[in-house]
Amino acid sequence: MITISGLTRKLPQGKSVLQDIHGQLAPGTFTAVVGTSGSGKSTLLRCLALKEPWAQGEYRFDGKDLIKGGPLVRLKVRRKIAYLEQKPILHEKKTALKNVLIGAIGQVSWLRRMTGMVRNDDYMDAMDTLEAVGLLDSAKKQPVEKMSGGERQRVAVARAIAHGAELLVADEPVSGLDPHSAEEIMAMLKKLCQERGTTVVVALHRLELAEKFADQIWGLDDGRLILDVRGRRLTLAEKMRLS
Repeated sequence: MITISGLTRKLPQGKSVLQDIHGQLAPGTFTAVVGTSGSGKSTLLRCLALKEPWAQGEYRFDGKDLIKGGPLVRLKVRRKIAYLEQKPILHEKKTALKNVLIGAIGQVSWLRRMTGMVRNDDYMDAMDTLEAVGLLDSAKKQPVEKMSGGERQRVAVARAIAHGAELLVADEPVSGLDPHSAEEIMAMLKKLCQERGTTVVVALHRLELAEKFADQIWGLDDGRLILDVRGRRLTLAEKMRLS
């Protein structure tokens, strides 16, 4: 279970971009974070991924207090968190499999990083992950530069979860994709929740996708959490609050 209480994020000049946010993320659930541009969606995701500091508040990950626990506690938990940027940077000339393996090598020993050795277990884990995102057949066929936008996002997701991340945070993962590819990516992320127990938090600008795929919807406005809706579609009044 992930619990945040009183999350506040301030810019160096003192302006608050997130204010007193409370919420829970249960294992294996899909949460969509929605709101207008500038509402704080990306900042909230970066705080959850421990990529931006909190001004105040409590963040508990499986019972561990990540704010008071110190750098070592945060380092251990950070390995359980995968962060997927809106436009992930991939190794364009390499295959999907190579991209996943290169991502995996970043968390192994210095000696293996220097020698480039890959264990058979790493190879099999990478192939299993690519199968989970529907890319097993094309894992070795072509470099990612020749893949479609939807396929590239699948590679990015596979690389992010290759180490069995418990929390996947994705910032606008379907931005720029055609409607069909966007639905495929959302369905794939939902499948990760259901089959692997991964907790997924996605920032979205399309409410219809949030309503169709998310288990809960967090609505932000001016850095404040104004909606926490679970197990249902948004009402017209709720949608108006987010517009």
